[in-house]
Amino acid sequence: MGEKKIISVLVTGGEASAGAPLGPAIGPLGINVLQVVNEINAVTADFKGMKVPVKVEVDQETKKFTVSVGTPTTSALLVKEAAIPKGSGKPNVDFVGSVTFDKVLGIAKIKINDSYAKSIKSSVKEVVGSCVSMGLKVEDTDPRQFTEQIEEGKWDKAIAAFEAKK
Repeated sequence: MGEKKIISVLVTGGEASAGAPLGPAIGPLGINVLQVVNEINAVTADFKGMKVPVKVEVDQETKKFTVSVGTPTTSALLVKEAAIPKGSGKPNVDFVGSVTFDKVLGIAKIKINDSYAKSIKSSVKEVVGSCVSMGLKVEDTDPRQFTEQIEEGKWDKAIAAFEAKK
């Protein structure tokens, strides 16, 4: 086994190219940059248009490489699910969209492994917290009030049903 070199980059899902930051980092290692780019685009296709953390591990002796993909940021996932261009400039005043509770649950499930949350309910609260700072409503409700509803147990059945499906 040769020495491993790890390159970490943030790429737009499905749109990596041989230009910066990939080309200059991978080129000197003597592997085919286009092969790496094609592999990255294949594994990030589901995250089209979102910034995705990617690690390329290169064995400098054999010139073999592996690509691993992280998860996009919570805010990037929310922007996609809410179908908005970006969060609000004045999140406490101007709301730019709304997401359904199902979408919040889906994002919470994706993000729980990257999170300090011990339960899906805690992960849901983290996602709703991101909605606060982005000016996004949840189920057409101010996210701060939605958090209170979660605390009161109003959404416990929906969370339990979601966990039962896993």
